[in-house]
Amino acid sequence: MFDGAPTTLDAPTLERDVRALWERERVFERTLDRPAPRGPWVFYEGPPTANGRPGVHHVLSRAFKDVFPRFKTMQGHRVTRKGGWDTHGLPVEIAVEQELGFTNKQQIEDYGIAAFNQRCRDTVFAHIQDWNDLTERIAFWVDLESAYVTYHNGYIESCWWVMKSLWDRGLLEEDYRTTWHSPSSNTTLASHEVSLGYRDDVPDPSVYPAFPADVADLARRGLIATDETRPVAYVAWTTTPWTLPANTGLAVHPEARYVVVEGRRRRDDPASEPALFVLAEALVAAVFGESPYRVVSSCRGVDLVDARYHPILRGRLDDDAGTGAASRAGWRVVADDFVTLEDGTGIVHLAPAYGDLEVGRRHGLPTAWSVDLTGRVMPEVRPIDAPGGAPEGAPEDGAGPYAGVWFKAADASITRDLIERGAMFADGEIRHTYPFNWRDGTPLMNVVKKSWYVRTSRFREQLLRANDAINWYPDHIRTGRFGKWLEGNVDWALSRERYWGAPLPIWRGDDGSLLCVGSVAELSELAGRDLGDLDLHRPAVDEVVFEVGGVTYRREPYTVDVWFESGAMPYAQWHYTGQDGPAADALRAHFPADYICEAIDQTRGWFYSLHALATLLTHDGSDDLPRGPLADMVTNTSSFKNVIVLGHIVDEKGEKMSKSKGNVVDPFTVLDAYGADALRWYLYASSPPEATKRFSTALVEETQRDLFATLANTYGFFTLYANLDRPDLHAAVDGAYTLGDRWLASRREALTRDVTAALEGFDPTGAARAIRDFVVDDLSNWYVRRNRRRFWRGDGGDDALAAYRSLYDALVRVATLMAPLAPYISERLWQDLVRRVDADAAVSVHLADWPEADVARIDDTLMRDVAVIQRLVELGRSARAASGHKVRQPLPEVLVRVRSDAERDGVARLEDQLRDELNVKRVRYLDLTDAFLDYDLKPNLPLIGKRLGKRIPALRAALAAADPRAIASAVREGREVSFDLDGERVTLEPEALLLDARSPEGFAAVEDRGYLVALDTTLTPALVREGLARDAVRLVQDTRKQAGLDVSDRIELWLRAADATAVQALAEHEATLRAETLAVALALGDAAPDDAFALSTTLGEGEVRIGLRRVSDRDTLP
Repeated sequence: MFDGAPTTLDAPTLERDVRALWERERVFERTLDRPAPRGPWVFYEGPPTANGRPGVHHVLSRAFKDVFPRFKTMQGHRVTRKGGWDTHGLPVEIAVEQELGFTNKQQIEDYGIAAFNQRCRDTVFAHIQDWNDLTERIAFWVDLESAYVTYHNGYIESCWWVMKSLWDRGLLEEDYRTTWHSPSSNTTLASHEVSLGYRDDVPDPSVYPAFPADVADLARRGLIATDETRPVAYVAWTTTPWTLPANTGLAVHPEARYVVVEGRRRRDDPASEPALFVLAEALVAAVFGESPYRVVSSCRGVDLVDARYHPILRGRLDDDAGTGAASRAGWRVVADDFVTLEDGTGIVHLAPAYGDLEVGRRHGLPTAWSVDLTGRVMPEVRPIDAPGGAPEGAPEDGAGPYAGVWFKAADASITRDLIERGAMFADGEIRHTYPFNWRDGTPLMNVVKKSWYVRTSRFREQLLRANDAINWYPDHIRTGRFGKWLEGNVDWALSRERYWGAPLPIWRGDDGSLLCVGSVAELSELAGRDLGDLDLHRPAVDEVVFEVGGVTYRREPYTVDVWFESGAMPYAQWHYTGQDGPAADALRAHFPADYICEAIDQTRGWFYSLHALATLLTHDGSDDLPRGPLADMVTNTSSFKNVIVLGHIVDEKGEKMSKSKGNVVDPFTVLDAYGADALRWYLYASSPPEATKRFSTALVEETQRDLFATLANTYGFFTLYANLDRPDLHAAVDGAYTLGDRWLASRREALTRDVTAALEGFDPTGAARAIRDFVVDDLSNWYVRRNRRRFWRGDGGDDALAAYRSLYDALVRVATLMAPLAPYISERLWQDLVRRVDADAAVSVHLADWPEADVARIDDTLMRDVAVIQRLVELGRSARAASGHKVRQPLPEVLVRVRSDAERDGVARLEDQLRDELNVKRVRYLDLTDAFLDYDLKPNLPLIGKRLGKRIPALRAALAAADPRAIASAVREGREVSFDLDGERVTLEPEALLLDARSPEGFAAVEDRGYLVALDTTLTPALVREGLARDAVRLVQDTRKQAGLDVSDRIELWLRAADATAVQALAEHEATLRAETLAVALALGDAAPDDAFALSTTLGEGEVRIGLRRVSDRDTLP
């Protein structure tokens, strides 16, 4: 009738068999064809890059992606699960560069762009089989046959349409701005890419360069004497000495006070000559530290405007920096409100080329350069030895001492040279946050350059409003990490000086005019030839040159940000280009998404790019902003409605996984050992989605043992007896249901209600934990254990049938509720339990309807009563363990205290269960206020030791004098407690005190959160004998296992004990022995026959000889 459960849970074999079923029955395909009365439900797959092997962290995201499409399908939605592959960008290029041994872009140019891009194309699917295998093994159902690929022409053309739409609305423009630049990759990075690479606690120089002042200038301002001969300098502060050759100005705050201070020329060198320094008055003490100083004069910042100073390093001057004519009006002091007095010196070193462009523009400062875009120091950079050395002068012959040095490596040399020349007041190290290339880990530069930008900053308020409509899980991301990011939104740096990516579709005419192309058809028309077969990558697209009105146009040699491509996936996955047709219909049916899911770093990656493009493309034209091209389809929306933000996976010690540490976990190893269900379940249940998850194979093994082995054993218990009794599972047995059956039905329906609510609320953790507690605590450890005898009897009566139906219905419901989370074992249960009973049932659990809770069967009072009993049993077993009394040893009585009269009434209704579980003869109820226990009170020193200090002895004395039961009562109830300590009234929180409970003589008691269970440990001879009889039952059961008997086998039994008390115990409890061991005949004191299985062990104080023999024909048994 049913397949028997295996003795061990072989998850990989089970999963292989289930996959064969799915393939044979085309179950995934049928999920797309089944009736969908609740309409479509849209899921977007965040595409992975297949140029590297997948890791266990990929299982995390894919497990959370898979659960909700399965759930929504069972609820009656049609869920299209289109896969995708991310194939462009720096990750791929860097991998190929490493493979080829390249270290700079010129090597790529020399190798050939076409050849390089072909290598990139060949690389992106290097590990596609590993990814496909992982996808299949973990049962992540996604359509890979029609997956979108970002390097396909259709995808790129859709990206062109998006850019052309932005261009037509004035939202795509070229500008000369400060941007983060990766010198290792020689390309611009967008703000969201930069955010992915920030590192904390990065060591960098902390230096105080001294810029020689124009002494006559300061004398004219009345700040120093006209005959001053000591060195005079403005002291600034920077963590980037490599930018000092590019300095062309110093900034002060106009309203702050500044002082001329006398001190050592080198702060930390007592032997250095005296000098004068200009800096903010509020920061003098912090800057000078323990070095002596004296204030000479003071002024406001505005009084220093246009004061001249001399540069300390020569850079390369550049007129083409967007600062106007290079008037050489640099190396002077400017006043600006951006200057703060929070750190540094109150004087800011300005290098317009490296982060200070806007300030430089406001004040007409020229631009100088020190480092090129490859991160190498320029040959013109050198120290200026003469204090008045003019930067405008002709450069010295030959390269400077730092030429070609990596910019971060130049910091030390520049600092050392400035110290030698008396131009460095102090130097040290700082640890701070700094951005690195998010793919290759090299430091970034903040540099001025021309780039193409999407004007997202114009839509800052619209981005925030659209974000308000998104359901974030966890919710704090909306206003926290993501919302704050949107509040500080800057224009999107779109262009990249790279090779393997979607090309920027902008052509520049030789007269400076610009054309943006939105489709291949448009480009064909401009070029005057059919370009339908053109590969839309460099260099082929670069070679498309055309004339319009006598002007020759050539493409701007840029690719676009790979995150722009990912953000365009809602449109590009269908090859939508703004035209009516199948692509438009598909987009209309699949936009926006109901659900997406990725790790937290995607808040500034894919989540942002999806959100930003959708907001611009669907804007309704209000707020004096251009109407988006999709506004006729849907207005003012993000690309997604619900998003789960995942935390990261670390190893079992909490450390980040990396190959260098050797702590990376191969997901296939875990799958081979424990299967996908256990791995998935651990990821769901161990902690909420947003939490950082500690991972080890031992934790997955524990999940398999705790839940899945328990479920398999419970299923095995049912099938074992059902195959013997063959109950009619369709028969009506309503009148035969016991209180325990009704409780299980109530818990089953409550579980259905709770799991449904959890999944509706995008809380798979809550759903998984609820199912686990039901299976392990309620179904296996309570219902099955307490109802075993109803299955053992084999009488086929209504009571047994009610037990079968109760357990069967619970297992089927578990299989259905588990299906989205543990797709394999739920399928196995469905096939074995449902399909074998009902041939018309859904061919797969994943094609079944999601169950609705029958709320009429939920009995909250009964469930509360049993929950209290379960808690008291748990405490009682702890008390037994502490007293050394086995559970099999009956005790005279238990005293219980609960938290309310309603709970006490409930315990009284189920008192027989409490007596049975705790193996006691009587239950006695304590008053709700009866403390019963005695207590020793102690201060919680780790919590309050420092706070109370010398008053701890007074607290100990006060505790010794107090009523311990009154104090304990207050602590148990969570109330504060007050004491007079050395004449002062001190109030302590309940956690400040430790309670050491002591049971009265003859009792073993445990107390927790208002509950108390006290076992009377007095043993009478009769109780001892009953305990020995229970021990004998356990010994016979062990012997049955050793003899290889099935649990349902009936036996003949022989027992011969040497201990007189044991002999008496066996005789007194012969009926119990027969019933509990399935013995149809029991001979006490006789030797077992030769053909019986026999062994000797200990019972009481002596030996017992056990013999048993299987009875073959069960039908002849009474």
